[in-house]
Amino acid sequence: MKPTRHQILDGVTLEAILTELIRSYGFRNLAEKIPVRCFLFNPTLVSSLRFMRKTPWARAQLEELYVEYKQRPIEPPQVR
Repeated sequence: MKPTRHQILDGVTLEAILTELIRSYGFRNLAEKIPVRCFLFNPTLVSSLRFMRKTPWARAQLEELYVEYKQRPIEPPQVR
């Protein structure tokens, strides 16, 4: 059974969400998925957190991306 959106976000801070998505996608790919200036020009974790805390629509998009990221199937490592 898939965890719900609420279960995935429960107890996870905005900083943890943003850090994990930056580690996984990088700022450039995040900017393609959520086109906001804090990801496009001189991106930092601090500036992105500040923007996301003040902008509910951007935070909602970030949380939705995080839920999709957590619900995707885990791919096995490729053997060469």
